[in-house]
Amino acid sequence: MRRRSAGSTGAARPAGATGTTDRRHLASGAAHGTWLTSGKDDRLSLYAPTDGGVLRWTEARPGGTDWSGPHFVAVAGLTDLTVVQGADRYVHFLGRRERTGADGAKSVDIVHAIQYQTGLAVTDWRSLGNPHKDREQGRDLSAPVGAIASDGTVHVFARNADHALASRREAPNGKWRAWEDLAGNGVEGLPAPVALADGRIEVCAAARTGVLLWRQPAVGGAFEAPRGFSLRPQPGTVAAVETGPDRATFFWTDAAEGSAAAWRPGGWPTALGASPAERPYAALRTSLDGYDCVVLAYRGQDGAVVLGLGGTENEADGFWWYALPELCQGAPALTRDGRGRVVMALIDPDGVPRVARQDETSGLTLGEWQRL
Repeated sequence: MRRRSAGSTGAARPAGATGTTDRRHLASGAAHGTWLTSGKDDRLSLYAPTDGGVLRWTEARPGGTDWSGPHFVAVAGLTDLTVVQGADRYVHFLGRRERTGADGAKSVDIVHAIQYQTGLAVTDWRSLGNPHKDREQGRDLSAPVGAIASDGTVHVFARNADHALASRREAPNGKWRAWEDLAGNGVEGLPAPVALADGRIEVCAAARTGVLLWRQPAVGGAFEAPRGFSLRPQPGTVAAVETGPDRATFFWTDAAEGSAAAWRPGGWPTALGASPAERPYAALRTSLDGYDCVVLAYRGQDGAVVLGLGGTENEADGFWWYALPELCQGAPALTRDGRGRVVMALIDPDGVPRVARQDETSGLTLGEWQRL
């Protein structure tokens, strides 16, 4: 749990961070998680993995079109990057790192760093280790995903070599607990955690047998054994967003129907239509023309972005989809800027970030795309 004050600027710069702008660096793809963030000053930041580290672009003023960057932060051996943001707006970076030992054997660990303020330094990258003591097994650890509880406690999840869910989280004193085996069987693709307003965390994952759902019955408590549901999400497409008081809705591509679906425990999935997604959906709950809505975006099988919206927890009344001509790598990202407008970001096939904002018309129409 972070105990640093919001105004602190003394985070250490990681070894190898250049602190310079270098347009020669291109993104190697899209990060996982919420890689387009809004800071305490309402300025947006965009993060992407690149060869040897992480790139960051930062909005010069809230809602403006000028950006600085890319700023390069070196992280040797990084294979996957996940970005997670909590209610305090601190940005947390989780990475899967591969290193080669003196004997030539490769080992894998999970690393973590924090950015406390928009556009400023990132802390040192700290190793969170690996739930497997055996180095060969440890190489099968998936990319990490994470969620930040309302009190700032960081939770990290990854699929282990046994295709079960492994977790590590902070203790109340700010130190890290040991890795925990949260069980489960046949987990496929990345799990989708969600931090609820009451402080609890839930995690949903596609599995060979259907869907697995882990819940904390109490804030800060141990996770219950996973509940299994006979549903058929396409692995790698599951996303989550809080849509009601301490209640999450999970979105995925239905493996049987080949189209988007929304599901809440206690009911059946609602078909939303659209083409199949290739990666997890970007999901944002926001107000559009005075209506409580969920906006979804994903990369289709042809590489193009698809945007959709519908009423929050009112999916049966219809979901509206718009195929966009823009191509992207990985999943797009969604957030709101300092003027409350929906913003979408993507990494184009050339490795260049592009952003578009909601225009002034009714509904949700994106304006011109800007290359950063």
